[in-house]
Amino acid sequence: MKRYLVAAVAAVALVGTAQAQQFFRIGTGGTAGTYYPVGGMIANAVSQPGKIVATAQASNGSLANVTGIAGGAMESGFSQADVATWAQKGTGIFEGKPNVPGLRLIANLYPESVHVVVKKGAGIKSVADLKGKRVALDEPGSGTLVNARAILAAYGLKESDVKPEYIKPNQAGDKMKDGSLDAFFFTGGAPAGAIAELASAGSGIDILPIDGPQAEALKKSSGFFADDVIAADTYKGVGQVKTLAVGAQWVTSDKADAGLVYEITKSLFSDAAQKQLSAGHAKGKFITKDNAVKGAGIPFHPGAEKFYKEAGLLK
Repeated sequence: MKRYLVAAVAAVALVGTAQAQQFFRIGTGGTAGTYYPVGGMIANAVSQPGKIVATAQASNGSLANVTGIAGGAMESGFSQADVATWAQKGTGIFEGKPNVPGLRLIANLYPESVHVVVKKGAGIKSVADLKGKRVALDEPGSGTLVNARAILAAYGLKESDVKPEYIKPNQAGDKMKDGSLDAFFFTGGAPAGAIAELASAGSGIDILPIDGPQAEALKKSSGFFADDVIAADTYKGVGQVKTLAVGAQWVTSDKADAGLVYEITKSLFSDAAQKQLSAGHAKGKFITKDNAVKGAGIPFHPGAEKFYKEAGLLK
């Protein structure tokens, strides 16, 4: 009898522990991009044994994460600032489509650089030179695809002016290596794994600049683009490149528990988490309290807002 009693008490204790633990999934991007490793770092940084289990999961990127949050497939995810704002307000690519009014911001994270990668020595010097070329624009559901279309248009090209492929950057890198692709777009924090790997292999790469009147036009048409520079030697053999960037943001639903989001936000900016992030990835150094409240195009989640108010960052 005593043994059964002990087992029953243990079972009740286990049920209590399971109920106390809260799960918080973070939709990221493809495994060869920047969202995925940064998501893994953030999940580790905010998880609390027995209380909060945060996990990073691979996805198709910004658009997929926003719709995944709306449908309850994940509690949170990363999104480019432009995609998040369009989704919440029903503008841009969400014009006339079902939008996600309940989307809320946890934190602005870091700038995502637009990369237009070409094979070194291929004679492609400008985005305009991509006409007639085999170009990967990333998968449907990615923020990169949205940006790629806007950038091609700024250089006077339609999607049909290139031979488009809709694949992730690691697949694009493989196709570029075997000669079946001329260029690919990727919007993400530099350095991106797939691009770094490609730069170190074979004949090397170039990254096309996005500057001059085309960049000015893009900044005017989308308030989310900002001037950016990919520093020399971020990728092997590639000099400094002038390009544009858009903010990477961590978003959730207004249905997420305020106490849980408060704890997660607080954990993200603890000294221990900040050290982990800064040491773990080049973009981790940008994930700071001060940057977290910049460039917010959508309302903050009440849990995150409470933390930022306590920290004196929001009134």
